[in-house]
Amino acid sequence: MVPNQPGFIFATGIENSIPTIDGGRVRMDEMDKCGHYRHWRRDFDLVQEIGIRFLRYGPPLHTTLVGPGRYDWSFADETFLDLRRRGLVAIVDLCHFGLPNFLGDFQNPDFPAIFADYARAFAQRYPWIQLYTPVNEMSICALFSALYGWWNEQQRSDRAFVTATKHLAKANLLAMRAILEVRPDALFIQSESTEYFHAMSPKAIGPAETMNARRFLSLDLNYGRRVDSTMYEYLMDNGMTREEYHYFLNNNLKHHCIMGNDYYQTNEHLVDAAGLTRASGEVFGYAVITHQYYNRYRLPVMHTETNLCQGPNGDEAVKWLRKEWANVLRVRNNGVPLVGFTWYSLTDQVDWDTALRENNGNVNALGLVDLDRNMRPVGHAYRDLIRDWTEVLPTQSVCLQVPLALEHDYPDCVPPFPRQGVECDVTGAPMNTE
Repeated sequence: MVPNQPGFIFATGIENSIPTIDGGRVRMDEMDKCGHYRHWRRDFDLVQEIGIRFLRYGPPLHTTLVGPGRYDWSFADETFLDLRRRGLVAIVDLCHFGLPNFLGDFQNPDFPAIFADYARAFAQRYPWIQLYTPVNEMSICALFSALYGWWNEQQRSDRAFVTATKHLAKANLLAMRAILEVRPDALFIQSESTEYFHAMSPKAIGPAETMNARRFLSLDLNYGRRVDSTMYEYLMDNGMTREEYHYFLNNNLKHHCIMGNDYYQTNEHLVDAAGLTRASGEVFGYAVITHQYYNRYRLPVMHTETNLCQGPNGDEAVKWLRKEWANVLRVRNNGVPLVGFTWYSLTDQVDWDTALRENNGNVNALGLVDLDRNMRPVGHAYRDLIRDWTEVLPTQSVCLQVPLALEHDYPDCVPPFPRQGVECDVTGAPMNTE
């Protein structure tokens, strides 16, 4: 039974990344690659067996949003009703690195409004859900799609990057506003990659400073924070208008937000004098970088993603879990209202060794369980960590208690779902698609 007022949020996730590669011809659907469509009931069993109550989870956007104002809720109806029956709390991940074919990519200015309509329709159909991540890792999505040329539009320009960033940020804001029309007490856990760029030499200080300013862009826009002068010129030089910039300053919903910080060993970078980067490995670590973000935005924090591959010794991921947990406790003990921790994801992932740039089918041993749904050592360690700390943290917490309205507060809210597989409009009514 989930308590009325949970203290610390221990979570995992089932990744629903869907970027396209190869000029849009190949869809990198992680739910498919990892077998979730076939094994979703077993996956939910495993979440419960580990003792996890919170799950970062969302329907596949490319098969659920099938056209403007047109939705196929068949898979979502099965899974979200089952989560509700089990008493598992979803943190709903609505857009994860890709768009349906009819929208194309993140250069499309129609994306924000159509996505907001989808978010509203989702909230209306599943009104017991309170926690959302409307758009996952906006900064990474824009970088990989529009500056590095890896995904979706596969462009490599500052102008394309600014365009993707403003569309992703606006989509996130419009979706939050749409959800709040349905659930005024909704909370938004904005999972965003927390990065740092280290200068390799004095000549690299300038490029590193620019990159360290750029890492904040998506959250600055979402939280209505004025960017610094370098970033303002960068935005204006690359297609953002003054009116668009002031839209973000004047339309933030910061008071509904928990700042989700994602941290991996790959989040810190070395920068050379030419502005080229390479991985530095962990230098500062999660605690130091999270303090940088907290000091900028002054919002409650959740550690929303981390993992490490299980290596040849079999204990590498377990050691990383313990290190990240020590960082979480350090941040909390320093007075930051840190409300949760996430090992991401539940299962091993596929092709993240190439950042989903190549469709190789390589299994990456990053999960709490493997793709045969057998528990990895880190799964056992996370289960033990949750058991040992769940009762201690709420009584010793210096942070807020997240005001969750759980299942029993919405006993009669299940809408009259149509039969499975039927395409529906925003009201939930079946559509005639002939």
